[in-house]
Amino acid sequence: MDPEFIHEHSMDLLGKFPSVASKIFGDIEFNDRFSLDIGGSKWPFPVGLAAGLDKNAMAIDFFSRLPLGAVEVGTVTPKPQPGNDKPRLFRYVGEESLRNRMGFNNDGAETLLARIENSNRNGRILGVNLGKNKITAPEKACDDYASLYKTFSKVADYLVVNVSSPNTPGLRDLQGEEEMNKIFDALKPLRDECPVPLYLKIAPDLSEEGIKSLIDISKNHKLAGLIATNTTIMEERGPGGISGKLLAQKSAKVRNQILEALRETPEIELIGVGGVSSSKELFEFWKNGGKAMQVYTAFIFQGPSLLHGIYRDIDKLIKRNNAQSLNQLLSDREAIDWT
Repeated sequence: MDPEFIHEHSMDLLGKFPSVASKIFGDIEFNDRFSLDIGGSKWPFPVGLAAGLDKNAMAIDFFSRLPLGAVEVGTVTPKPQPGNDKPRLFRYVGEESLRNRMGFNNDGAETLLARIENSNRNGRILGVNLGKNKITAPEKACDDYASLYKTFSKVADYLVVNVSSPNTPGLRDLQGEEEMNKIFDALKPLRDECPVPLYLKIAPDLSEEGIKSLIDISKNHKLAGLIATNTTIMEERGPGGISGKLLAQKSAKVRNQILEALRETPEIELIGVGGVSSSKELFEFWKNGGKAMQVYTAFIFQGPSLLHGIYRDIDKLIKRNNAQSLNQLLSDREAIDWT
């Protein structure tokens, strides 16, 4: 069956019957042992759901019953849009990877806002991923992001500016210094009026200089942090962005570069995403100075067992090191017994 058909109907079903999560997978009660402060928000668990899986905010109640500290919905655009022509979602089962060329298909800001307002977050953090409409000219992109910030800053725990999807023509060009400054300058008065932690999601295909430039922009505009990374381009596979294990090595390299650059400014967070399929990648991220991680493609292939496995491994890590909490454990990373 077509992967997108399965995905859309799954989101619809899970949105209508969210209690299936607790009945089938069992509720997990978080306590302060697992919580971390991420960008001014208290995540009850250090693993969140990345944007793209519940892009239309249809199943917040379901996902917030799983071992997830945060749920990020979207990407949402001001106006509804159908996205690119189908087929546009492809599975590489043997490599536990996906290729998508969706093109920000979504129901639009007004509909997503209503769904968020009527959702049950079950104590989880909610993020909203923001993108521009395809018909919006690049020079007017700042207007789309300003409109979305104004709409969702009232209901979200954090917001994400997404200029790194490869599936909207010209979008990645907005990662340039001049274009980025224009967007964040347009958001400044709105952020002053209604402050919400704001992140920038970046591509894994940037040069080292490009990454450094975006880090400097994040510092200059006092963003909560960066989210790294979005999908990667593999032209030999066809148009679109690749996620999953095929992305893992490239994404980890970019994350490590960012973590090294942020050592002097710990107030700027890095939320990791891209190719994360087990606690192994999370623990490597922690060793290098990271905290919160997101999952997407591995969840598609492994389901909630991925999250329960990470939960158990973190619990064992805390106990093995005689720590009272994850926060205490990560306060002295060099002393941690990772075995």
